Amino acid sequence: MKLKNNIAVSESGFVFDAGTGESYSLNPVGADIIKLMNEGKSQEEILAFFLENYDVTQGIFESAYFDFISTLNQFNLVER
Repeated sequence: MKLKNNIAVSESGFVFDAGTGESYSLNPVGADIIKLMNEGKSQEEILAFFLENYDVTQGIFESAYFDFISTLNQFNLVER
């Protein structure tokens, strides 16, 4: 999964959809997920990154991750 081509993301986690003019702000966790997605990392690689770098269990991260992905889909920011 990756962001659509018309989506710009700044280093600070500001997201701009050039197609709609909408903008969003990400927290550091969301910014890390987007960064890893843009690097082409798989869901498993993203999970491994968070388990290694954050104090989180697999179950809690997976729940938050799927909620985040659902939100990206809801706002039509990712390619299907």
